[in-house]
Order: sequence, then structure tokens, then C-alpha cells
Amino acid sequence: MSAGSASSKTVRAAFSHCVQQVRTYDYHHYLCLLHLPPSMRKAAFALRAFNVETARAMDVASDPKIGLMRLLWWQEAIDKIFMKKLIEHPTAQALSAVISEQKISKSWLKRSVEARINDASREHALPGTIEDLERYAEDTVSTILYMILQAGGIQSTAADHAASHVGKASGLLLLLKSLPYHASRGGRISYIPTDIAAKYGLLVTGNGQSEIQMEAGERLSDAVFEIASIANAHLEKARELAPKVPPEAVPVLLPSVPAQILLDSLRRCQFNVLDSRLAQGILGVSPLWFQLKLKWHAWRNKY
Repeated sequence: MSAGSASSKTVRAAFSHCVQQVRTYDYHHYLCLLHLPPSMRKAAFALRAFNVETARAMDVASDPKIGLMRLLWWQEAIDKIFMKKLIEHPTAQALSAVISEQKISKSWLKRSVEARINDASREHALPGTIEDLERYAEDTVSTILYMILQAGGIQSTAADHAASHVGKASGLLLLLKSLPYHASRGGRISYIPTDIAAKYGLLVTGNGQSEIQMEAGERLSDAVFEIASIANAHLEKARELAPKVPPEAVPVLLPSVPAQILLDSLRRCQFNVLDSRLAQGILGVSPLWFQLKLKWHAWRNKY
């Protein structure tokens, strides 16, 4: 076997790994990516797999310090990828192959990891304001959409603005959905800002730290509703931009569909994030209904 064919075999294996990672850990986005043109899929799967790696770094680590080290490793890996250095990691290899063929912004990749590092470093401190949470959603979710647009050669200010709003909405709603997981794992709710928590009487202060009451019932639902309403406003702003968004950018913005589905599921549960129905199927709906809704939007080229 020649060096070239061995190398191409490694790259193919790397992309297969990315597809499997996204399918396993980010299934609703996996289904969205299947509606992208074939020319954009490789880059999109590599970028989504990178997001899976960084998003799960803290969750899979037995010790938070190990998770933080993993994120710092990715920060260094990005520099090495852009220096064309070989990295023995399938997701990094797939990213490297994409970056060698398509223009991907290093600053957006770095911004995504740095946001995760900052989030991990704050340990048990709550975000101060809803703007802090929106910024985190922008840096970790919108950036992925920006880079997929970039990989597809789509240059559109309207598409970028729509991607910003879709990413913020998606990021906020997924953080809300993750609240029970983080509460069961760390014994506390991490992603409700102190300004909103204080407004609904959810804050408990002790040992110099503020925490959110777990069994807060209606007050917790009210706080979740307020954050979900901000996410809904971002979805509405994204859709208002639709007439200006070029048709080729619409498939990239399909993550607005799972965001809307999750918002609707939260509404059915009266914004009680602890309701077990939210964990059923895909984002609280049956897989068949989810796929039909996604296909309907894709067929009509709407997001």
C-alpha cells in the first residue's frame, strides 16, 4: 500500500469516526446534517464532531481537572492543525483535512474552545446575567454554524445574522434541557443566571456562594420560561431574516427546527425542566414526528 492510499484511508476512517460521534451524541443535529448538500457534509460532520468532543470533555472526565486538561489539549490542537502538524486523533485529522481544502476561521474554532474553558473554570459560580448565557451560546453554537456556512463558501451577512440567532436560541434551549443532568451529576443547577434566579426567589447563599434551589417548582418553571422566551425571540428574529437569506444557506440553518421542537416540548411541560417527558424520543417528541417535521422544512427550503 502506498503512503498516499494509507493516508486517504486514515482520513476516510477519521470522517467515519466523526459521523458516528455526531450520530451517537448529537443525534438531532446528525439528522439536520443529512439535509446538507453532499459537498458540505464532510466539513459539517467534522465541525459537529469537534463540538461533541469539547462539549463532552467535562462530562466524561471523572475529575474536572482532567476535563479542563482535555479542553486545553484541544486549544493547542487547533494551533497544530493550522500549522499542518500531524495529530493522532480522528476528529483532529478530519478537521485538518477540511481546513486544508476549505477556508475555516481559526478564530471561531478558538473562540468555541475558549468559551468551554471559561465555563469549566468558573466551577460552581453561576452566570451573572442572561447576556452572559447568550454570549456562551453564541460562542459555542453559533460559531459552528458560521464555520459550516464558511466551509460551503456562503458569504451572506443575512445568513450570518440568522445563524447567530439560531445558535443563541439553540444554545439557550439545550442548556435548559441539560439542567436536570447537571443537577443530578453535580447536585446543583448551573445555567440559570443570578439576575433571573434572584428575580424568582431561587437563590440560596451560603459559604460565600450562590446556589439555585432544586425543588423550586413553579418558581423554577417561571425562570425557565423567561430564558425560553428569550430563545423564542431569537428564533423569531432568525425567521424575519429569511427573505434575505440565500437559498443555499437555508439547510445550514435547519437546527432552528429542533430548537423550535424543544421549545414546544418545554411549553407542553409547562416549562418544568424536571418533567421526564423531555427525555423521551428526540427532544421530547417521537423520532418519526421529529424526522417528518425536519423533512417538511428541508423540502420547502425553510428554517
